[in-house]
Amino acid sequence: MTTDIAHLELFRTLEPAHRELIAASAVHENHPAGTRLFDEGQTAEHSWVVLSGCVALDATVPGRGTVTIQGIGPGELLGLSWLVPPYKWHFGATVVAPAHLARLDVARLRTAAQEDPAFGYRLSLVLADALLHRLQSTRYRLLDLYRTPS
Repeated sequence: MTTDIAHLELFRTLEPAHRELIAASAVHENHPAGTRLFDEGQTAEHSWVVLSGCVALDATVPGRGTVTIQGIGPGELLGLSWLVPPYKWHFGATVVAPAHLARLDVARLRTAAQEDPAFGYRLSLVLADALLHRLQSTRYRLLDLYRTPS
């Protein structure tokens, strides 16, 4: 299964040439359930677009251990820590349903963003939108966790 990520809703605000640049940087991967993609604190060297399946973001919560914060599904961006130094993951991620992912060449995207400020700006807006959704989901999940005693 291949999906042209240039046409995903996620990238709708980007110019066609910028969407094609992102698509050209993608490598398609399949991961079975249980695959650990990254851990909190590791260097953020990749980003993925989930094309099918589901990946759970998790965090270590004092007194609770590792807690699932949010599921990332088709059409969503996984891994946002690659754009801002020090490029460290703030969450962990595990595939919870067999997943087809498009792994993005983030070094190439960072270089393109530096060389083309218009692309960099628009890409930062895409990431900011994803970050806002992630922050809201995290907030709701943590409120739920602390409302319910362990």
